[in-house]
Amino acid sequence: MRRQVALPIQYRGVGLDVGYRLDMVVEDTIIIEIKSAEAYSRLHEAQLMTYLKLSGYRLGFLMNFNVTLFKQGLRRMVI
Repeated sequence: MRRQVALPIQYRGVGLDVGYRLDMVVEDTIIIEIKSAEAYSRLHEAQLMTYLKLSGYRLGFLMNFNVTLFKQGLRRMVI
């Protein structure tokens, strides 16, 4: 497991330093995005989808720790 993994972006052959960081990458196959928000928003889902598309990974989990039961704060996303 790696934490705070930098996500480099290439656009038309030019490297862009946009500062994207993946919270966790497990076994080079799964992205885990960690939140502590009162509720999920479409923005959180869009952020994870963007990371999945740019990184080439297919599976990601959005984990919100600000919930009563953890299973209420867990979302699985696949592209």
